[in-house]
Amino acid sequence: MSDVQYLIDDAARQLLFTEARTANTFTSEPVSDEQIAAVYDLVRFGPTTMNTQPLRIVLARSDDARARVLGHLLPGNKAKAESAPLVAVCAVDLNFHDHLVDTFPHFAGARDVFADDAFRDRTARHQGWLQCGYLIVGLRSIGLASGPMLGYDAEGLDADLFAGTSLRSLMVMTIGRPGPDAWQERLPRLAYDEVVRTI
Repeated sequence: MSDVQYLIDDAARQLLFTEARTANTFTSEPVSDEQIAAVYDLVRFGPTTMNTQPLRIVLARSDDARARVLGHLLPGNKAKAESAPLVAVCAVDLNFHDHLVDTFPHFAGARDVFADDAFRDRTARHQGWLQCGYLIVGLRSIGLASGPMLGYDAEGLDADLFAGTSLRSLMVMTIGRPGPDAWQERLPRLAYDEVVRTI
């Protein structure tokens, strides 16, 4: 008898993991601020190093903002993003350490740990990627799908949206209800023995 007992049922495991895919098409049903707020209120509890929480999410809702973001995508990604009811830019705040007095209050020297610019940049990006993973699973939990995209001009997008700020983009993400033929066939995953080893 297996000693593994899932604390979520099979339907939840399918929704979050085994049947979930990156969406390539979306319906026209809008994604509300309330939906995004509910997802954030769930995923903000995911752990990050020293509770750094560098992720910042920019929702491109106006026609101008949406056009600006789409203008920096590579052609194939632009075509997919045009069908999404919501396009977001997942970014990191390179000055995340300024918040540690509040988010890591038991250690007075927390901000100084990240005084080195290169180390702070690296930490922001590593932890931001982690938070993006939480965000994807959180969106799935309320029936939304996402399309994380790295095929864009990051320098151009950052100069356009984030000039004069401490924000830098990690990815562009399409968000919405999956549309017709939204999924590609599931690609192979590596087996346990190919990934995990005991030493």
